This record gives sequence, structure tokens and C-alpha cells, in this order.
Amino acid sequence: MKTALLIGGTGPTGPYIVEGLLDRGYKVTILHGGFHEIEFSRPVEHIHGDPHFKETFQAALGNRTYDLIIFAYGRLRVAVEVLKGRTGRLIAVGGATGGAARATDPRWGPMGQSANVTEDSTILETDPVANKFGYQMAQAEESLFQAHREGHYSATYLGYPILYGPRQPGPHEWSIVRRILDGRKHFVIADGGIKLESRAYVENAAHALLLVVDKPDVSAGKKYAMADQNIYTMRQRIEHIARHMKHEWELVDMPYDLATPCPVLWRNKRGHSIRDTHKVQDELGYRDVVPTDRALERTVYWLVQHRPEPDGEAEVQL
Repeated sequence: MKTALLIGGTGPTGPYIVEGLLDRGYKVTILHGGFHEIEFSRPVEHIHGDPHFKETFQAALGNRTYDLIIFAYGRLRVAVEVLKGRTGRLIAVGGATGGAARATDPRWGPMGQSANVTEDSTILETDPVANKFGYQMAQAEESLFQAHREGHYSATYLGYPILYGPRQPGPHEWSIVRRILDGRKHFVIADGGIKLESRAYVENAAHALLLVVDKPDVSAGKKYAMADQNIYTMRQRIEHIARHMKHEWELVDMPYDLATPCPVLWRNKRGHSIRDTHKVQDELGYRDVVPTDRALERTVYWLVQHRPEPDGEAEVQL
């Protein structure tokens, strides 16, 4: 029987990935911190450990090896080294744009970074002072593909945008749902709510990863960015949630600089944030398994059934 290790497994996409692997005939193990537990449809081995540090990661794994390892939690640069010799195939999950050079980097050209940059045209950050976090992510991504080139394993990188849906920490949609539950009659939006942002429902994100699993020859040595196929304005998302919850309110339009209640939904960025995802569609056949309207409705249901505590961790994050 084929064996698979999922580093993570109890977060937003984990249960969908585990069930998909089980359906594909894998004997599945998950490695996670042990803070949250999930019930799966079939037996799954749990390893509790910390993949953020080499010593704790190695201790948790012992001498185990797997046919497939999916890295979705921890520090990628640590995993790249620890997992050498433990698998023939490594799929790493990270941010779609985390390692990209800052928008002011002159290498983007005289007009700056395009709104729909592709995986293959992304310029990685090289300045650890101007953009420390982006530089670290770029270095981790490069170390993954260097290990691939050296033959330690066949590697693929899958970049996610902001996710939404069940179990998502700091859920942005709660900023809308909470106001509706509180009976608010007005909702401040910036610049007419025209902001466009690539996002992905958690089940769609897991589906994209399972397509990588299904096509090892096609995906080997490549980076993919995924997102829901259809991109809607922030106003459309707000209006759909309100209609679904049968709530009427007035959307109060203000310039971004004055619309102080709304930046969390805008992720403190006025402009659009879009990823070109043709590569994952053309090469792996990705299509949304849950359309955006249904995905938002399922997200609302989850949030209402699992309401974040007022002024608790989730609301503090937001």
C-alpha cells in the first residue's frame, strides 16, 4: 500500500486532503502539534510534534519514510533538509505571492508589478533588509527546487491565496457576519467596494493539491498558484452574504483613507490582489469543485455554528 505523510492535517484544508488521499488508496499519517484533533472517515495515524525546528521535527519522524509527503505546516526551509532521504516526492504548500519581490523593486519594469503576475514571471525577493519576510520565503522556495534539481526528491510547490471556509483562523468573513448578527443597518465600504482579490475556498484549495498528487510527471519541479476561478468584487461578496442571511443594510461608500472600519476585509491594501491561475487549470485541469456563491454560504453556516468568541482570539486577529 502507498504511504503518505501530511504535515498539518487538522487545519482548513487538511481534512479534505486526508480524505482525498484515503480515497486514492494511501495509508495516511498526519503530523501536527496536537492542539486540534479531527475525526476522519477511516483510520489515520497521528504524530504529534513541532515541524518548525530541525531537532523537534527529526525527533517526531524518527526513521519513518513515505512514498509521498505533503508539507502544509511548519517552516519550509527546515522541511527541505529534514525530508531528504525520507520520500521520493514532496509537495510543499505556501503562499501564492509570499516570496515575490516588493512592488517597488525596479526589476518589475517601469510600470511596476502587473496585477495578474504568473508563476513563471514572478520575480523573487533578494533584499533581506527591505523585505525580510518575503526574502525568507523566496529562499525557502528556492531551496525546495534546488533539492529537486539535486535529486533528493521530486518537488512541487503549490501557492495558496487567502483562504476562506471552515476552520480558517482569523476568518475575514466574520467581519461581515458579525455585523449582520448584531443587526447593523450600515456597512462602510471603501472606493465603492470595487477591490478585486484572489481567494480560495478551502475545499477548492485541497482539490488543487490533490490534482498535483494525481499528476506527478506533469507537476514535477514546478510551481503552481491556485485560486477560485471567478473573482468577485468585495462589494459583491458582502452583498451576497447579506442576501443569504436575509439582511438589509446600506453600504456607505467612502474613500479608502476614510473608510477605517473596512481595512481588515481589504487586508490593509487599497489596490487589487490578483493571481493568474491559468497554469494550474491548463496543466492539471483544475476547476472549482464548489462555486463561490455556495462556498460563501457554507462559510457563513460554519461561522454561525462556530461563532468566534466576542473579543476573543479570532476577533483580535481581525
